[in-house]
Amino acid sequence: VQLQASGGGLVQPGGSLRLSCTGSGFIFDNVVLGWFRHAPGKEREGLSCISESGRTKYYRDSVKGRFTISRDNAKNTVYLQMNSLKPEDTATYYCVTFASCYSSYDVFSPFWSSSGQGTQVTVSS
Repeated sequence: VQLQASGGGLVQPGGSLRLSCTGSGFIFDNVVLGWFRHAPGKEREGLSCISESGRTKYYRDSVKGRFTISRDNAKNTVYLQMNSLKPEDTATYYCVTFASCYSSYDVFSPFWSSSGQGTQVTVSS
């Protein structure tokens, strides 16, 4: 499993970013995917998961209503649209695989070691 995230950068509070993650080495549309982030000095946080078909999605409460996950299986890519960004969203963001996406509890339990290189998001004025 290889996952490569991109699209991070520096953005002002209230701004938006769209992260992308391309997967290879596995049958993309057979795998539940999602995102987590890791800020220095803090624990890793599972953010969102999306089912294999893309029909089911769940989010961590702190990003619900601001972040939107989607996937394009034809392009082997999963996305995270992030709006209304806050300074506390500053972190390195990683895409990751999950065992399932049946409830919001699944968001907290990705296969952490399946993540590849992350992308840095900095929210600052």
